[in-house]
Amino acid sequence: MSSGRPAPRRGAVVLLVVLACVACACGACARAVDGVPTAAQAAPTPGSAADLEAMLITRVPSGLPRLEDDEVRPRAGEKDAGDVAEYSGDPLHEREVLEDYGYRFGWERFWGSDSGPMTSVFVDQFDHRSGASAYARDLARNEAGYYGAALMERAPELPGGCHLLTVDGPDPQTRLAGPAALAWCGHGVFSVSATVVADSVSSAQDEVAAVLEQQLARLPPR
Repeated sequence: MSSGRPAPRRGAVVLLVVLACVACACGACARAVDGVPTAAQAAPTPGSAADLEAMLITRVPSGLPRLEDDEVRPRAGEKDAGDVAEYSGDPLHEREVLEDYGYRFGWERFWGSDSGPMTSVFVDQFDHRSGASAYARDLARNEAGYYGAALMERAPELPGGCHLLTVDGPDPQTRLAGPAALAWCGHGVFSVSATVVADSVSSAQDEVAAVLEQQLARLPPR
């Protein structure tokens, strides 16, 4: 299967759980709890790609089977700046661009196949919030130009800070095998992107929104 990682163009290389009161058989629901309420401890910022991997989602709402990293070409899984730069036609220049963004490391994960429905998630970590946001924004704009499609920079169905692109059908000149939705989000020091190929654009959008909600919830807060 082809990776489908958007190749960088130009210089940009490119989810409160509400606890419901459980009804008691006798109708008494209140229960006293001793102790002092404390805020849940936030997940620590990953210090390595291996730490980042533990924060990636392992299932997608569509139920597509997960692909092993070795089944994807280029290989999915752990990424460093050199790996990402290789997606470009000018790896040396793109490596410099990634350094300007403050790129640290990333992780890619895929579900499905390259000849039918497919969902992928890419999470990349940067030194600073500004680099992560700029990377997500610039990559989204570059991909919009590549596909010749309009970019929705504040899609109401997506979390804040996300950009959405839809493609109506397959294009023999691209990696997309059917109607697709692609999204990029800046989230603190992370850039999170998802690509979904489905039987319709609306189905792809629904999957992208659900995937992003779940993935963003697994990362440290902004």
